[in-house]
Amino acid sequence: MKLSHLSETLIGSEIVKLGGEIREKIRQGERIFNFTVGDFDPAIFPIPKELEDLIVEAYREHFTNYPAAEGNLDLRQAVVKFTREKEKLEYTENETLIAAGGRPLIYAVFRAVCDANDKIIYAVPSWNNNHYTHFIGGKHVVIEATAENNFMPVAKDIRPHIERASLIALCSPQNPTGTTFKKKDLEEICDLVLEENKRRGPEEKKLYVMFDQMYWHLTYGNIEHFNPVTLRPEMKEYTIFIDAISKAFAATGVRVGWSFGPATVINKMKAILTHVGAWAPMAEQKAVARFLGNTPAIDKYLAHFKKEIEERLNAIYKGLNELKEEGLSVDAIAPEAAIYLTVKIDLAGKKTRDGKLLSDQSSVTDYILNEAKLALVPFYAFGAEKTSPWYRLSVGTCKKEEIGEMLGKLKEALKKVS
Repeated sequence: MKLSHLSETLIGSEIVKLGGEIREKIRQGERIFNFTVGDFDPAIFPIPKELEDLIVEAYREHFTNYPAAEGNLDLRQAVVKFTREKEKLEYTENETLIAAGGRPLIYAVFRAVCDANDKIIYAVPSWNNNHYTHFIGGKHVVIEATAENNFMPVAKDIRPHIERASLIALCSPQNPTGTTFKKKDLEEICDLVLEENKRRGPEEKKLYVMFDQMYWHLTYGNIEHFNPVTLRPEMKEYTIFIDAISKAFAATGVRVGWSFGPATVINKMKAILTHVGAWAPMAEQKAVARFLGNTPAIDKYLAHFKKEIEERLNAIYKGLNELKEEGLSVDAIAPEAAIYLTVKIDLAGKKTRDGKLLSDQSSVTDYILNEAKLALVPFYAFGAEKTSPWYRLSVGTCKKEEIGEMLGKLKEALKKVS
């Protein structure tokens, strides 16, 4: 039976498919080094104790009814204050919207800004922009980012497509790459948007930027997070931010996210989500509203959390570089942010010691999983070309004591290919 065009043409998630294969292997007793999931093992990375206690307390206070459609006022006020103090961005409660994590907000941005057949510009690899564009029947304008730019889009690649585009979807720190915008590159994209909106007439739809900064607290070393509005204040009229507690506090399952931007857009997003009903739960909203004001607890948590993530990323990066120096077909980009490492495993077209041809990147992925017991997410799961030899490695469930063993098994697998 035929159903809707959307449901019949929706592409399944490669990550979900790979996750199912890994779970089945684990169920059958195999030991897998699972570096696929963009989530956290709560036994390794629990949420802040103060936040946990506040959630329990909120339920005991019987905060179990419907929250306000736009998010409870106390939480929106807390988000405004938190954003002002941490990022020096000035927004009001009426320019802020709460939802159950980032996903409903991203969906609402696409719905509020774009019509069917509108041009939507996004780079690949990136998380889910291809699916959201498909949801609304938009016209995909795909920018293939490259290793030379740490897989971040640049203005010169966007410029040829900007005329009559409705939305540019940007993310920094980037999922899946763990890399960030350099100041100059983001400034040039902002200037491009401002130039285009100035060119458009009063009756034309403006070009907006969705800026997903879900991982912005998690930067390492001398890496600095930049956003469009701080760099170019005029961008405030055209930028919709996506943020949440999900990644900064290892609270992916707590489901509290927020968006802030022009009140006209935020109000339309609110109206859309009113019908979808993707509200953050009342008790969690009450808890987060209280928690965001506890600066000492937040600073203490982030200092420890970031140290643990950075240690894992750097240890794996160092190990992969050592394998590269031995002449093995592996490479990586130095970690900058988030919980991800960008890894290259370039084995397509080569043969294993037993004569099996690794004919394409999909067979390389299978080989690494079966031979090294290492599960990574290929960049083609994030919209990149099927031939891309790059992968996302996530350390959200990584135990430090397993890193050496994982690298050893990968080395053995790589040495069996020539």
